[in-house]
Amino acid sequence: MENDRIQFLRQALEAMPDDAFTRYALAVDLANSGQKEEASQHFEHLLTHHPDYSATYYQAGMFFLKQGRREDARKTLAKGIEVMGQQGNSHAQKQLQAALDMLEGYS
Repeated sequence: MENDRIQFLRQALEAMPDDAFTRYALAVDLANSGQKEEASQHFEHLLTHHPDYSATYYQAGMFFLKQGRREDARKTLAKGIEVMGQQGNSHAQKQLQAALDMLEGYS
């Protein structure tokens, strides 16, 4: 079933390559299924091409942390805090700050 969902999301992304939600859902599902390289490519694409897509920052930050990419995780969370501040999204900004504080607390 998991592979069916991933396959569906890949097909949807082919039809709508600029759809941030579809790419985000695919990145999360790939990460959860252990397909790290492809998940990383999609997270990085989102961070570069859809910097205003708020959900990416937390998920990508946590993904990078799990991959041992601490500095990438820190930079991603910090950038998300900045972007969410610009958007006035204080709820997301607080969540990202809590994640960054947790990361920095485990230095």
